[in-house]
Amino acid sequence: MKLIFRYLKPLYGTMLFGLSIKVLATLLELALPYILSHILDNVVPLGEVTPILIWGGAMVLCAFGAFIGNVVANRNAAKVARDASRRIRHDLFHATMHLTARETDAFTIPSLESRLTSDTYNVHHFIGMMQRIGVRAPILLFGGMAITLVLDWRLALVMIAMLPLLGISVFFVTKRGLPLYTETQKAVDGMVRVVREDCQGIRVIKALSREDYERRRYDEVNKALVAREQKAGVTMALSQPLMSLFLNLGLVGVILLGAFLVSDGVSEPGRIIAFIQYFTLMSTAMTVITRIFVQITKSSASANRIGEVLSTYSAHEEKSGEGLPESPNRDAFLVFDDVCFSYNGKKNNLSHVSFTLPQGGTLGVIGATGSGKSTLIRLLLGFYDADSGEIRIGGRPIEAYDEKKLHALFGTVFQNDFIGADTVAENIAFGRNISKESIARAARLAQAADFIEAFPEGYDHALTAKGTNLSGGQRQRILIARALAGDPKILILDDASSALDYRTDANLRRAIREEMKTTTVVVAQRVSSVMHADHILVLDHGEVIGAGTHEELLRSCPAYKEISDSQMGGAFLE
Repeated sequence: MKLIFRYLKPLYGTMLFGLSIKVLATLLELALPYILSHILDNVVPLGEVTPILIWGGAMVLCAFGAFIGNVVANRNAAKVARDASRRIRHDLFHATMHLTARETDAFTIPSLESRLTSDTYNVHHFIGMMQRIGVRAPILLFGGMAITLVLDWRLALVMIAMLPLLGISVFFVTKRGLPLYTETQKAVDGMVRVVREDCQGIRVIKALSREDYERRRYDEVNKALVAREQKAGVTMALSQPLMSLFLNLGLVGVILLGAFLVSDGVSEPGRIIAFIQYFTLMSTAMTVITRIFVQITKSSASANRIGEVLSTYSAHEEKSGEGLPESPNRDAFLVFDDVCFSYNGKKNNLSHVSFTLPQGGTLGVIGATGSGKSTLIRLLLGFYDADSGEIRIGGRPIEAYDEKKLHALFGTVFQNDFIGADTVAENIAFGRNISKESIARAARLAQAADFIEAFPEGYDHALTAKGTNLSGGQRQRILIARALAGDPKILILDDASSALDYRTDANLRRAIREEMKTTTVVVAQRVSSVMHADHILVLDHGEVIGAGTHEELLRSCPAYKEISDSQMGGAFLE
């Protein structure tokens, strides 16, 4: 809960205003039964209309004032909840964007999504509820208790005797409910993961007629979520009937004792009626307090989950990194020196990988699926730190680079990159300040200019989310144009031309080689995509089983020759 109070601190002034109005409105509500008791016991026996109208008017004014005050206070509460939750979402999103790859893997994407959505909603709901009824309910409870002590201390003691029983029941139920709601949120993460996977792979699912299988997967996680929600809900629901039981027992005691007091002439009927009204208000307040404890339990679990992400990000060490040296080592511009890496710390995903690439050269990386090609790229981009060995760019270890300056060196096209629902030009510019001329040049180099200019709107043609109104090859060329538009020092193409035909792929490689003059890393499964590279690595299960030019590998690496012969029949493609 410290997280919530930290974000509420800048809003204390606004909260104080709203809480003051809420307190005043609640006190006006508390005055109504007392005025009614006074009318019944002291004004009505006088037999005069004017005093009744005056005191009745006072009740109307109190009721109207309470209404206006509650409206103003509730609107203020909504504003505070909105502003606080907006800042929480902003900081949580910022922290999520700056988590390391290992930290993201540890949290998992579905868990981060649910923390940004359902957990922040729970906190938002709690902040609003505490200002609306979290203040009103205690005032009604303790204010009503104080007034009833003034009205008749003997009747008040009957109700006060119930409070320890109420407090004990709420304490134990809440203590049991907190871990249950934490488990429920974890079940939400599991359901989000399945839904996310199914939405992303819906075309494959339909193509392979796997709808029934995926429905069963969803049913399993849905049932698990329902079971945990039911367990948490039933546990927290115990507080309501327990409270009703104790309050009703207290009410019965009040009525019985009140009847004896009236019959003995010790008390008056109006006082008993007011007492019952106060008891009703106090019962309502206790019911609301139960709801508050339920929400506290849920929001505490959510706040803890949000805090985990924020604390993980805040633990990052501030380091003043550098950029590319003014005179980089051109002969050894990209260097992997005996690099080993493992995702899980057990089995290496890359083992003793070494290569040296001069500035302006092209490195080809080829291998079967799961051979470690994409892992090599992630290490080069600094997403993960190598377990051993060293990676250098321009003669400087990548650990010495500032993260933003490091990433600014690269223009990257990943295997499963994304296209937003925006124009072609905006998707290529991707939020960068890039001129129209540079966008058009990048599209031409990426072999995308012809089909883009064929659109009636040209570069202003609107694309759908994920580029579903483009073919696979067109999407890849848009993504390649995006990488080229920033004029990067290092271009990385991670299986970026798999959907292109051989001629387009050859034209793309020729254009990059002749016009960009940039250092290029090409990851592919097709020999034709890497055969013109200055240096080629052949990976198998994270190990380099061949290194050299295309001609050298045909002679020295049987695995590479087998791939080349199976794809090209031993022929060369230009």
